[in-house]
Formats: sequence, C-alpha cells, structure tokens
Amino acid sequence: MSLLARHLESNGIITLIIGSAIDIVEHCSVARYLHTDFPLGNPCGIPYDEEMQLQIMQQGLALIEKAEHPRTTERTPFSWKDDVWRGDYSRVDDSNTEELRLRGERRRQQQIADKAAGLSRAAMISES
Repeated sequence: MSLLARHLESNGIITLIIGSAIDIVEHCSVARYLHTDFPLGNPCGIPYDEEMQLQIMQQGLALIEKAEHPRTTERTPFSWKDDVWRGDYSRVDDSNTEELRLRGERRRQQQIADKAAGLSRAAMISES
C-alpha cells in the first residue's frame, strides 16, 4: 500500500495510510501516515467499536487537511483492549519452533499442490 500511495501522490492524488506497521510504512516515505498501535489487520480500531473507528477516521481526515509537508506521521491516542497480543507477535523461541516448522512445511506442501493444480496464487492457510 505504501508504494501505491507514493505513486498516487506523485500523480497528484492525496493519500493517507492508516496502519500498524510504523517501521515499514515510514521506511517507504508515504506522504501521510496515521499510526495505530494495534495488532496487524486492525488499523481502524477494535472490531465493533464504532465510536473508536469513527474517531480514527476523523483523525485521519484531519491529518489530510493539516499535513504541511511530506512524510507526516501522527499517532492515534487509542490502546488495544489488552496487550496479550504483544507476547505472541512475531515470537520465535524454543516454545514454538516445532509448531512454526510444521506450519511452514504445510504451507510449502500447499504451494506445491496449488502450483500442480495450475493456480497462480497459493491459498491462505488458516491457523490451526
């Protein structure tokens, strides 16, 4: 999304990225970025929390209006309902290496099967 936003901006279309991967998005030098410190996949707030989602959208629209220079980053004031997700996010240690190895092997087997079936893109494998 970040690279697409840069392309659109270079062609005169205003963009705003709302996301949770601040290191990646800022590295790509987007014009306007609203950061939410939430688990990936939830950039606009806690599911079903319409008030939070509305406030995040309003903050994003305000950022579009007030950003005076490229590479403007702003953070939302919200917190996720708990921080339990942080303990498992991108964790690789002795407690989960075998599970991750098995997931990787299942993924590779799925990709081989999808390729043999003529699919150009492998299916997503749900968590088990």
